Amino acid sequence: MTNLPKVTALELVLENGWLSIWFNQPKTRNALSTELTTDLVAVLEAVRDDRTVRGITLRGRGGVFCAGGDLKAFNKGQSGDADRRESFDDVVAMSVRGAAMFDLVNTMPQVVVAVVEGAAMAGGFGLACCADVVICTPSARFAMTETAIGLTPAQISPFVIQKLGFATARRLMLTAARFEGVAAHSYGFADLLVDSEEDIAACETQIRKQVLACAPGAVADIKALILALPNLDRAAQIQAAAENFAGRLTSDEGREGVASFVEKRKPNWVRQP
Repeated sequence: MTNLPKVTALELVLENGWLSIWFNQPKTRNALSTELTTDLVAVLEAVRDDRTVRGITLRGRGGVFCAGGDLKAFNKGQSGDADRRESFDDVVAMSVRGAAMFDLVNTMPQVVVAVVEGAAMAGGFGLACCADVVICTPSARFAMTETAIGLTPAQISPFVIQKLGFATARRLMLTAARFEGVAAHSYGFADLLVDSEEDIAACETQIRKQVLACAPGAVADIKALILALPNLDRAAQIQAAAENFAGRLTSDEGREGVASFVEKRKPNWVRQP
């Protein structure tokens, strides 16, 4: 049985093996506050090794996905009387914690879907870039305006590059770009562009159906391989792929999958959304 932690900044809905995580601080436009990020990390760590949880959806209440970093909190932390070295070290520590959150979302063994309505700004855009599938509306708004206020999109940059490719990511980050859903789709950020709440529901249902037909261990293993391959030379890629495939073929899931194909039946992990 899945045990979810108690949270205050999120709303959690777990049904039929799918966990929907709603960012639920609309008054702050679901900014990445300490409360929200702590809750998100706790939930993801709780289900990371739980193969009964087959997929995860990230979504924001109040018609906003995520406004990015909590700039008001940043402003409060700046003081002319504070020791500059201490402040620098504190910011480094905070940034490292943010990186751990992005890494966690990016490497979750489950399929992660981001549904973006309204704004996904700065760190919120970076968070969505960590998802495996992104659904957004044409009116969704995106921005990486950090350089326009004297900051840098530093910790999200690897995930923006991963999602958009080097050239597009470079241009958008350097120019403090603002854009909407149609452009996001053309850039390769939005995998699916939908017009209405009904269309969002239909798209997510289809994704869930596809994921719930896949073996959860196989999904976890191929996702791990996908993330590892860019950092390996060709010989290491071949060896990693061979070991990945051998592990699957000799696993309980592999045996069940092959047997189900031969016997012309559905394997035992298939669920309906």
